[in-house]
Amino acid sequence: MKKALFPSNPNLDLKEFTNSYLEILSKSMEDIDPAEMYEVFESLLESIKKGVMIYTCGNGGSSAIAEHIVCDFMKGASTDSTVRPKVVPLLSTPTLTAIANDLSYDEVFSYQLSKLGKENDVLMSVSSSGNSQNIVQAIMQAKALKMKTISFVGFDGGEVKDISDYALHVKCDNYGICEDAHHILMHIFAQYTRLRSIDDATKVGNIKF
Repeated sequence: MKKALFPSNPNLDLKEFTNSYLEILSKSMEDIDPAEMYEVFESLLESIKKGVMIYTCGNGGSSAIAEHIVCDFMKGASTDSTVRPKVVPLLSTPTLTAIANDLSYDEVFSYQLSKLGKENDVLMSVSSSGNSQNIVQAIMQAKALKMKTISFVGFDGGEVKDISDYALHVKCDNYGICEDAHHILMHIFAQYTRLRSIDDATKVGNIKF
């Protein structure tokens, strides 16, 4: 029998809905392999220390996370720290609409990478379904350029999970919960980057992360 998706009960009150939502979110985070998470983080930190460009992309709510990554790494992780992450979102509205209008929406990220990306750069993509074709094409373009590909995915992981060098998989079929988990992972990576690279250990506990 097919498992019911959350929410499956239309009569939940707000407290019941909230408790269920948070329970699934917590379980989704717990199910992420700690060893895999550590491997992804170390690979990302290595790239940051090398000073390579990190490009981000996503659709819908995932695009907001992809842009938030820029804020928390460029401003957050570099404050009171020895690293200077170079993070660029492939999400400029004029650029996206020009490519979508003149070429196709499937090429909005891959086209930009073909002009900007180079070997050893990093592509960080966010996709709940893991099957967005513009994300898939971006990853394929990145691999052709010998870039490193890191993806945050949900649901069953989709094609994105299979073709990425690294993929952190949130095993949940609810868009909001997947996006919340991806946002949490982004915050953990950004704040832990700052902690690992703090310029003065005595500051820890006295500055806001």
